[in-house]
Amino acid sequence: MTPLEHVSYHPDYVMALPAGHAFPMRKYECLHAILVAEGLLGPWNEHHPLEVSWDTLALVHDEGYLAKLREGTLSPEEQRRIGMEWSPRLVRRARLAVQGTIDAALAALRVRSRMAANLAGGTHHALRDAGEGYCTLNDVAVTARILQRERGLGRILVIDLDVHHGNGTAAIFAGDPSVFTFSMHGAKNFPLKKPPSTLDVPLPDGMQDDAYLATLAEHLPRVLEAARADLAFYLAGVDVASGDRFGRLALTEQGIATRDRMVIQEVAGRGIPLCLTLSGGYATGTDGRTSSERTAELHAIAHREACGVLARTSV
Repeated sequence: MTPLEHVSYHPDYVMALPAGHAFPMRKYECLHAILVAEGLLGPWNEHHPLEVSWDTLALVHDEGYLAKLREGTLSPEEQRRIGMEWSPRLVRRARLAVQGTIDAALAALRVRSRMAANLAGGTHHALRDAGEGYCTLNDVAVTARILQRERGLGRILVIDLDVHHGNGTAAIFAGDPSVFTFSMHGAKNFPLKKPPSTLDVPLPDGMQDDAYLATLAEHLPRVLEAARADLAFYLAGVDVASGDRFGRLALTEQGIATRDRMVIQEVAGRGIPLCLTLSGGYATGTDGRTSSERTAELHAIAHREACGVLARTSV
């Protein structure tokens, strides 16, 4: 396999959470360790982001909300909506993750392979004026806006295959034809309110590999043709996996690998720069592995598939 030329990662993507918290926070460092062990990540391609500036965040997020994040004045209800208590570490990790996606997207536009990744990001529930569902800031939305403003990108595509609807991203880009938002998600899953994406494909509970992949194969080429994108983001959520605590779908590891390969090949085959982000995953720990470890194993699939596509196309 051919390693990606740029992978954003920072040790402070991880922070302490209360015992028993549902979010598998250690998945970031576990994924990092997997990719290092497999020779897909090292000093030659690992890049540590800085914290994104507040001015850049203001391209998307409401200044009142940003002020609350800076000053630690989020209400208890606003913190419950995010799913994590406010702390300087929470704000730092969110700002690092946004810059990690910005750096990866810029690399995808620059490097020969036209592909790069952030070992975080895909925080698609963050709205303009609020965090939600473990998402404090919307990294993809902020990155899209900075690229449009500073790099002159005309059209951007968001391929969101997290099991949960990308409500924050859809709301931020509502009515904006320059950003095509495509979300395939559980019809009855979180969030309750699902503002329309450019294309929404709701899925029934319990959907398995064959039906899921057939649905994706039906829509993805049409999405790529309609979007005419200068850059694509892929939110490769693994909460579609069978046994995920919040997912309610039933994809196998092979199904996830086929999904990821399909997306990466279709995008790369059209010469569109691609930025990979993690998005969600809440696997049940099994065989002595924690939820974070098992979730990281599933996230590693997209990176292996991306490296495999690069290896085949560089021959």
